[in-house]
Amino acid sequence: MPPLLSFRALSFDCYGTLIDWERGLRLALAPLAARAETSIHPDEVLARFAVEEHGIQRMHPTMPYDRVLAATHGALARVWNAPATNEEHEAFADSLGTWPPFPDSHEALARLGHRFHVAILSNVTRHGIQQSAELLGTRFDTILTAEDIGSYKPDPRNFQALLAHLDREHGIQPGELLHVAQSQFHDIVPATLLGLATAWIDRQDLDRGGSFGATKAPEHLARPTWLFRSLAELADAVDAEALQACAPNLGSPDSGEPA
Repeated sequence: MPPLLSFRALSFDCYGTLIDWERGLRLALAPLAARAETSIHPDEVLARFAVEEHGIQRMHPTMPYDRVLAATHGALARVWNAPATNEEHEAFADSLGTWPPFPDSHEALARLGHRFHVAILSNVTRHGIQQSAELLGTRFDTILTAEDIGSYKPDPRNFQALLAHLDREHGIQPGELLHVAQSQFHDIVPATLLGLATAWIDRQDLDRGGSFGATKAPEHLARPTWLFRSLAELADAVDAEALQACAPNLGSPDSGEPA
């Protein structure tokens, strides 16, 4: 595999990779789940969200993500036979701007941003990603959203739009891009099919039997170029490579788990 420092750009998924969207979803869906006709396990709340959200995105690929969230809340209310108002559907959609970053996101992004062109490729709206970028405290060099592109990942058009933008605006070629993401379904599988190098941030420990949570499961897991358990691990691996480049006689750095 090529050295991590051989890449010029890193493209990130946001929700599940940088933002702890499952924590945000649990909090935002708790009132509705509490009114469900039968008791719902917290893991089932997330799993059902994944089903309903994906179904709406597939039927309405150009629907803005805040509308997807509101419609998903309504669908969950019907599935769970839980009363809910339009105001509650809208409040759930608005909750995206409050979903918290993972504890390692800000510091790791700061380190990586010193070495790479840092891009976001996200399935949300421009307004939503700006809210999350403020919480992350990070300036991204490139931001592309589903609202900009007109489709949702895993549609290959989203990745093709990113590649075209990076080439046109920054002269960055596909082989100079590393895509960094948690979701196999939305990111690692389609990026791999397009021939991109990938770093899977397996925050859910899926390769050890963990749960897919709020993310739809793919038919098959793709083999990433690198596997890390956190964003901090990726940043550590990059720093280790840089140190080794400065002191080649110190020995071989630990650069994550080749997958």
